[in-house]
Amino acid sequence: MSTFLIKNAKIVNEGNIFEGDVLIENDIISQIAESISAKPNCTIVDAEGSFLMPGVIDDQVHFREPGLTHKGNIASESKAAIAGGITSFIEQPNTVPNAVTQELLEQKYEIASKTSYANYSFMMGGTNDNLEEVLKTNPKNVAGIKLFLGSSTGNMLVDNEEVLEKIFSSTKMLIAVHCEDEATIKANLAKYTEEYGEDIPVKYHHLIRSEEACYLSSSKAIELAKKTGARLHIFHVSTAKETELFTNKIPLEEKLITAEVCVHHLWFTNEDYDTKGSLIKWNPAVKTKADQEGLWKALLDDRIDVIATDHAPHTLEEKQNKYASCPSGAPLVQHSLVVMMEAYAKGKISVEKIVEKMCHNPAKLFKIENRGFIREGYFADLVIVNPHMPWNVMKENILYKCGWSPLEGTNFKSRISHTFVNGKLVYTNGKVKEVLAGKRLTFNRE
Repeated sequence: MSTFLIKNAKIVNEGNIFEGDVLIENDIISQIAESISAKPNCTIVDAEGSFLMPGVIDDQVHFREPGLTHKGNIASESKAAIAGGITSFIEQPNTVPNAVTQELLEQKYEIASKTSYANYSFMMGGTNDNLEEVLKTNPKNVAGIKLFLGSSTGNMLVDNEEVLEKIFSSTKMLIAVHCEDEATIKANLAKYTEEYGEDIPVKYHHLIRSEEACYLSSSKAIELAKKTGARLHIFHVSTAKETELFTNKIPLEEKLITAEVCVHHLWFTNEDYDTKGSLIKWNPAVKTKADQEGLWKALLDDRIDVIATDHAPHTLEEKQNKYASCPSGAPLVQHSLVVMMEAYAKGKISVEKIVEKMCHNPAKLFKIENRGFIREGYFADLVIVNPHMPWNVMKENILYKCGWSPLEGTNFKSRISHTFVNGKLVYTNGKVKEVLAGKRLTFNRE
C-alpha cells in the first residue's frame, strides 16, 4: 500500500485556494484537511509555498502512435505530459492507420495500457463512409467522436454534408470538430502559390488558413448542432470573430455547444512568424494580436470553456521543409501549464481560473469519472507547482521524442515539482520515474 501525505499546500480547487494537507492512500485521495497527522510508512511531501492542483486533463493531443512513431509515441509523449503536470490526455484519431474502426481504436488502447505514463482516452474518427463504425462507439470508455471539417491526415476530411448531418443526428456522444473551410483555404493557397510557388513565406499562413475559413466552418457546425441537438465541442478556436458564436449565459453542465482554446493561440501571434518561422506553423494558424486579445476575453468571461495543447510533434527536419510540404503542429504538453502560470504571473489570469479551464472543465465537459478535482474518494491525480522556481527551456530538458520546442529559450517563473498519477509519484525534481501509472479513462454517461 502506497501512502503519501502532502503537507502545507496552497490547495487550488473549485474556485478557492486554501492551505491544507492531502492524504493519498493507494490510488485515491482519502482525506483533505487543514492538518493531517502522518501515519506509519507514509511518505511526506512538504509543499510549502507551492500550489497543489488537480492533474491537468488535456482534451486534444496527437501522440503519433501507431504509424508516425519517428515523431513521437505514447510512451515518450505521455512522459513529457506528466513532466508538464498533465495526468490525463485524450488523443486524436489521425494516426496511421486512422482510428476509424472499433478494432483500430482498441489497438491504440492496447498500446497505451502497456506504455502510458498518464491516464488516456482515444477519440473515434469519423469519415464520409464509416457511420456504422462510429455508432458502435462505447460512451462509457471512449471520450468522443472526432471529425475533421478541414483538411487532415489520410481519409479523414468529412465534407459530405448528408453524412455530417447523419452523424450529428445519430449519436448522443460528444462530437469534437476541427473547423476550417476547405474551399476558402484552397482558394487562398492558390493565390499565394501563384506568387511564391512552393516556398510561400510562413508569415502568410494565417492569411491562407484565414479568419474567414475558421468562422465559416465553425458557424456551419454550430448551426448543424442546433438543428440536430448534437453535443458539439469545437477544438482550437483561433479567432476573435468565432468567440461571438459561443455563450456564457448558462452553466457548463447545461451547454450543448462548447469551445476550446489552445495555449499557442494565447501565447503567440502572427508577429512571431518573423523569429519562429515554421516552428509555430499550426492548423488553425496563429493569428493576429486582436484575435489573441479576443480569445483571452472569451476565455475569461467563460464563452471558451477549456484550455488544451493540440500537442502535435514533427521532426525538426520536417519543419524545415518549404511551406507547401512543411507539416503543421508542434509539441506542447511539457510546457502548457507553465505557459498559463506565466500568464498568472503577469496578472492576466488567476490560478483558480487556470485550474477551472485545464482540470475541472475538461472533466465536466467529457463527464470523466472521479478525476479533475481535489475531492475525497477521487483518483489522486495531483500536481504541485512552485510559482517561484525559475527555469529555462533548453534542448537538455525537453522530453519530447522530436527533441525541440517552439518555447526554447523561454524563461518560466513557475516549475512543476511533483506529479502524481493514480496515487503514484511519477515525476519529481525534474525526473520522470519509470512507473506506468496511467489507466483508461471512464465516463459517467448513459
